[in-house]
Amino acid sequence: MWSLACRQPGRSVVRDLIIRNGTIVDGTGGAPFKGDLAIDGDRIVEVGEVRGEGRRELDAQGMIVTPGWVDIHTHYDGQATWDPLMAPSSWHGVTTAVMGNCGVGFAPVRPDQHQFLIELMEGVEDIPGSALAEGIDWQWEHFPEYLDALESKKRVIDVGVHVPHGAVRAYVLGDRCNTDYVPDAGEIAHMARLVREGVTAGALGFSTSRTLLHKDKKGVHVPGTFAGSDEMLAMGLSMKGLSHGVFEMVSDHLGDDDEWRWVKTFARETGLPVTLVATSAGAYEGDKMYNIAEESRREGMDIRPQIAGRPTGILQGLQSNFHVFVGHPTYRSEIAHLPLAEKVAAMSRLEMRARILAEESGIRATLTGATIPELLWRVFPLGDVPDYEPDREQSVAGMAQTSGVTPMEMMYDLLVRDSGRELFYQPLGGYFTYNFDFFRKNMQHPNVLFGLSDGGAHCGVIADAGMPTFILTHWARDRVKGEKFPLEFLVRKLSSDTARAYGMNDRGELRPGMLADINVIDFDRLRLFRPEAVHDLPAGGKRLVQRVEGYRYTVKSGEVTFDDGEPTGALPGGLVRGGREARLN
Repeated sequence: MWSLACRQPGRSVVRDLIIRNGTIVDGTGGAPFKGDLAIDGDRIVEVGEVRGEGRRELDAQGMIVTPGWVDIHTHYDGQATWDPLMAPSSWHGVTTAVMGNCGVGFAPVRPDQHQFLIELMEGVEDIPGSALAEGIDWQWEHFPEYLDALESKKRVIDVGVHVPHGAVRAYVLGDRCNTDYVPDAGEIAHMARLVREGVTAGALGFSTSRTLLHKDKKGVHVPGTFAGSDEMLAMGLSMKGLSHGVFEMVSDHLGDDDEWRWVKTFARETGLPVTLVATSAGAYEGDKMYNIAEESRREGMDIRPQIAGRPTGILQGLQSNFHVFVGHPTYRSEIAHLPLAEKVAAMSRLEMRARILAEESGIRATLTGATIPELLWRVFPLGDVPDYEPDREQSVAGMAQTSGVTPMEMMYDLLVRDSGRELFYQPLGGYFTYNFDFFRKNMQHPNVLFGLSDGGAHCGVIADAGMPTFILTHWARDRVKGEKFPLEFLVRKLSSDTARAYGMNDRGELRPGMLADINVIDFDRLRLFRPEAVHDLPAGGKRLVQRVEGYRYTVKSGEVTFDDGEPTGALPGGLVRGGREARLN
């Protein structure tokens, strides 16, 4: 038994909280074991057989006890300033969320740039601009002031943040930040100073975007997309000599000689970690991502590709902002603006069905070059029990072929069933073989990090904040198309691996001295529900969320924050500042 107690004969130690009789999956990757956990204040003090009493005790009989999840790829930058609940990630056992990814965020910012950064976030991450405009109380200009504002808010989870390239470029270059203007040496030096200032103040690192997919609300590529290697390397080397600082990059060019050269130069010169998010279709074919991870491991570089537990997926549907009929003239002019029930009623009329199906779509092709009917071979109705690794025959086009109708007819009829609540999963890349074998190979590489939940973002078309729950249920319990993973491996990858990658060495494992961030999970009952649209953002903004059952308790810093899925009102979360080590006392 691990313990920090100095027990005296004849005396019973009373702990603040004891979790008893659970199967402990401690985050180290070691085999699960039966035992108890004792907590005093915000720290774990005993693991194993706890003999004393607790002021409060939780019975975990028949359940697994894990660390809280550390989600390193979210976009709660605005939401964290107004929402203490931090849903939906907090519903799914996340106790620490890292935001400021992909080069977008809200500091540093000049007083006249608020709207620009809002439109940047709205365009890249599909967060309603009206919600951000109403919800954010701009109490900062410089990045350290933004950190102070985040720290002043109590919330149910901890948050950490990157310094975003887009905001830094806007601050220094103004209106030229997202043009083809090439900054001079002085401007690059100014940007580098802002990055170092932010990381020194407690940012967990720096982030940038190098993908053509990321554009602002006006359709302009985000600042930094075409920045030269000298600028990129200067941003990274600004963190040289610091004890912490992750370089997070989303890129279309991973593996390209020039991009790979400066990334490796940064890693070697600083000894700091890089985490890479691949956005090119080629990265999800063959062994490209795996080879990047393997080369980094062999050469001793801390370069960590990020991967989700499944392909990122657009959700089509009448509750979503997208489906294959949004480009049809009749739908655009007569139906798109209606509430859901009225959409269903209008589309259920045979005359309306015939008109829309007879029209040509304004959407000519997908990003892959496929026509819409071809695309429907990789669009799948989710149903009440979502299946994210379906067969080809389960696609809309496959169902149409079986029924003897066209794919567009099948899609139309499925859209309006179940009162328009059906949603359709459209994997973006990596699903040409109709299985997740590619993901399994990459997920098991020691240099690969689990990420890309995008919690807080893509409100109208994606609902992946429940990724930790999906990873546990699918990869440890439910998968039928191939090999699964041991539960202890997945728990480590969702907790201690992500925590260590970002220098958060005080969490992610269940052992004495560590933060008491804990999930008690009824694993047999753990399940995801079909996503749904809610209008609970400021200004009535819409977002797609995915609810869950099976998290019996979530504990953050020693306080029970969720009891069988319901928030308790406890708000022990705050800001994680980079460079703070675990307090093992």
